[in-house]
Amino acid sequence: MTETYPQAGSAQTAAPVLLQLQDLQKSYGPAQILAGVDFEIRKGEFVCVVGPSGSGKTTLLKCMAGLLEPSGGKTVFEGEEVTEPPAKLAVVFQDYSRSLLPWMTIWQNVELPMKNKFPKPERPARIESVLEAVGLAGKGGLYPWQMSGGMQQRAAIARGLAYQPDVLLMDEPFAAVDAQTRIELEDLVLRVRAEFDTTVVFVTHDIDEAVYLADRVIVLSGAPTTVSRNIAVDLPRPRDQRDTKLLPEYARLRAEVFELIQSAKSHATIR
Repeated sequence: MTETYPQAGSAQTAAPVLLQLQDLQKSYGPAQILAGVDFEIRKGEFVCVVGPSGSGKTTLLKCMAGLLEPSGGKTVFEGEEVTEPPAKLAVVFQDYSRSLLPWMTIWQNVELPMKNKFPKPERPARIESVLEAVGLAGKGGLYPWQMSGGMQQRAAIARGLAYQPDVLLMDEPFAAVDAQTRIELEDLVLRVRAEFDTTVVFVTHDIDEAVYLADRVIVLSGAPTTVSRNIAVDLPRPRDQRDTKLLPEYARLRAEVFELIQSAKSHATIR
């Protein structure tokens, strides 16, 4: 099968908006974390969200997913305000050891969220398809504790894909794995994103990862957090860990994001 890779730019700006943040705010007591965050996600996009430590990236994602109630503003998903986790949205978390249920096999973990969406006869073929896509063909009978960290995170990605969400939210999903596994998982998520035509919002603290993966990078300021800049990433696809990162445009984009985050850190220190 020939894979097609969505391109950043005019084709995507014409795509329908799936997810929109409108003046999203979140406070914990007197501490304001999100101070009015606005951006939108269009169908087919891969959008990375970066920001300095303490900028509320995970808080933002939880509000987007309906897992945390905002203090002000709102998230709109497919035309409806998010007040609870939407049925057509899935989340892959950073801590795969807590995400996967250790008493269930990988097959059972992947099947679990499908039970209220797909009839039982349809599930096996779909589970086999996503396990193969993430490189776990034949591993469905294993338990999470029998697998490496990288394999467990592959299983968590498979579970998100099997549900066939309209938007997949990923919260620093590769932060807990080693550098080589991280590279493999970056390429994996690009491959399965293209194969399954999935819209992805990917929260990360890694600048290189954000520029390598994304069609757009949304850079957050320091807390109280707003959007510092929304940057289009017009790098060719498919991407390659060596060739893409040798491009002058990659270096320019990486420097732009780095400078924005450093600036946010210094302003936070002054406050």
